[in-house]
Amino acid sequence: MSHVTIFKRLPGALAGLLVLGVLGVGSAHAEVKFGALYPFSGQLALLGEESARGLELAVDEVNEAGGVQGEKVVLVRGDAVDNNQAIGEARRLISRERVKAIFGTYSSSRVIAASQVAELSRMPYFELGAVSQQVTDRGLEYLYRTNPTAKDMARTIIDMIEQAVSPKLGVEPDDLRIGLIHEDSSYGTSVAQFERQFAEESGLDIVSEQSYPASTVDMSSIVLALKQEDVDIVLQTSYQNDTVLFLRQASEANYKPKAIIGGGGGYSMQPTAEAVGHDAIDGVLDVDFTQYNVDPEFAPGVKQFVADYKAKYGESPRSGHSLNNYAGAMAILNAIDNADGFEADTILSAVEAIDIPMGETAAGYGVKFGENNQNTRAQMMGMQWQDGELVTVFPKEAATAELQVNQ
Repeated sequence: MSHVTIFKRLPGALAGLLVLGVLGVGSAHAEVKFGALYPFSGQLALLGEESARGLELAVDEVNEAGGVQGEKVVLVRGDAVDNNQAIGEARRLISRERVKAIFGTYSSSRVIAASQVAELSRMPYFELGAVSQQVTDRGLEYLYRTNPTAKDMARTIIDMIEQAVSPKLGVEPDDLRIGLIHEDSSYGTSVAQFERQFAEESGLDIVSEQSYPASTVDMSSIVLALKQEDVDIVLQTSYQNDTVLFLRQASEANYKPKAIIGGGGGYSMQPTAEAVGHDAIDGVLDVDFTQYNVDPEFAPGVKQFVADYKAKYGESPRSGHSLNNYAGAMAILNAIDNADGFEADTILSAVEAIDIPMGETAAGYGVKFGENNQNTRAQMMGMQWQDGELVTVFPKEAATAELQVNQ
């Protein structure tokens, strides 16, 4: 029996309500699905989950304001536990869940793998947290990245050494002996490549470089080599497990360089500080996405974000990854809201038009896409662990504390 036949047998008002429900015309339950592709399990799960929380908070805010184009946003999770599963989950989200776009993914290697699937399917893919240059240097048409990159991270690290660490130490930058250590995936390799480039351009002396797999269980030989090379400043690009391992083994070996500067990852996480203790973490520097202890005039909305995070998850944010995923997702979702429909090219046209000035997101930067669909207004911050808290120390306009050094 057809819908029309059924409606003819019902009272007019009830028939009208059923028409709206069956056809979805004016329905309060209209929904649009987007994929949330992150490592929710496995070695990278902690930062993967933390990153996804930022996206979830953005979706909550958008839905409270009426949704996107009047439709409630529904996130469908995909678990990118490794590169192969990232590919499989991207396929599932596209073909079975029929999402209109994919958001993710934190891990550079995971997004590099999964975005190839999205590109072939003409599926918009919005990267909110992976930093490897390779993510956006492949010339993909459907991939856009809102967050700062490995190049931005390395540039900020070298600038902080020259402009803040060196003056505090009372030592000329070119007299400092610098050692690079990094995990050997596209993330660590990409950051180290730019650290070398910018250090050489600035005349800094890199006396040691060592790479290792992020899954390593012993870094004692790396610590010993740094001691033997009399390294003053250690630059480590790492995830959480290898960050904890290095800091513990450096402390056990009584290795105390003038400065340790982490490149994001585990260096930005409260659980890392809890794992190694105040003695090992205090004084350690970090360059990463905007964190929560930042001048709120520099990052408008950050205080409200922290309040919303605590209300939803019952704890304080564990890393700035959630904040940066939130800021990027809000820019994208608001742009899609201004579009007319959810076709891929319609979404991309709306995103191309984003023009948010510097200082107008909760992460402190702006959003405007340029070459290779990279946000040209994203930037990194310099932080330091002081009394068990990660505070912003660089640049001055974002700082909430003075940088401290070991003499």
